[in-house]
Amino acid sequence: MPTPRLLSTKLLSCALLSVSLALPSARAADSPNPATSEAPVKALSVSEILAASPDADWRTPDPADTLYMDLAGGRVVIELAPGFAPEHVANIRALARDHFWDGLSIYRAQDNFVVQFGDPEAGEAGARSLGRARTQLPAEFERAAAGLSFTQLPDPDGWAPHVGFVDGFPAAQDPASGKAWMTHCYGTLGAGRDTAADSSNGAELYVVIGQSPRQLDRNITLVGRVVRGMELLSATPRGPEPMGVYEDAADRTPIKAVLLASEVPPAQRERLQLLRTDSPTFAAVTEARRNRRDDWYKSSAGHIDLCNIPLPVRDTPTR
Repeated sequence: MPTPRLLSTKLLSCALLSVSLALPSARAADSPNPATSEAPVKALSVSEILAASPDADWRTPDPADTLYMDLAGGRVVIELAPGFAPEHVANIRALARDHFWDGLSIYRAQDNFVVQFGDPEAGEAGARSLGRARTQLPAEFERAAAGLSFTQLPDPDGWAPHVGFVDGFPAAQDPASGKAWMTHCYGTLGAGRDTAADSSNGAELYVVIGQSPRQLDRNITLVGRVVRGMELLSATPRGPEPMGVYEDAADRTPIKAVLLASEVPPAQRERLQLLRTDSPTFAAVTEARRNRRDDWYKSSAGHIDLCNIPLPVRDTPTR
């Protein structure tokens, strides 16, 4: 078996100003107003913020950029990122349309790292045909930052000058180089490669299931993120050390099918919405987690890491 392979800028602080009424200041949350002797205003929890969010702060993922990965335990929903890896995403769409992954498996589960799926015989005699998909693609590790709507976090990051979100995807950018890239957070989907930078084609994919391996940023093409069903991947039984690859095919997790949502009849698609990461609600959720004000927390961090920010998903409301 082969070795597994692995903007106009809008500051979040500006967005926070627009939700100041929803999130009281630390002083208002902690003590009465001496001028009015009013009782302290209770800070809203994340669930309360989300429950009060307007519909305009939510979006429906594009069916052409959404994958359904069906396992015995349920469905994993993946949103693809053509804005960062257009050629890889185009190849993944072609592979899904040709049912490349149907009947294959998750053949690697490395603890605190990734699960990987595809053809374990890739690159060897008897490997599954890629059909109409391309066999080689250029590396898409980063792209020009110009043209991206980048919602920047106020906190420093040890891996990049600026971090934040672009259309729901955790991302980073470097003003000096004018480059932007997706980051390796929990649930991120990447395209495994060999030593050569341009050796990936999107057929062998992995999902981060452990502590964010940010050292991989700008070294592997990231193509999307899991938006629902991570529990089905993170609970996959771990393979043997050192890399979690199952030598015995009976230990692998079978994949029933990987489908593009656009190939599924509308009535059978998953009815879900994603919180817009450029919305006031998302800014409020982020600030609520940066500065915990409920009774349990005795010390508020005043800081949050990019990969520790929730990316809320909800079922599409019925009207």
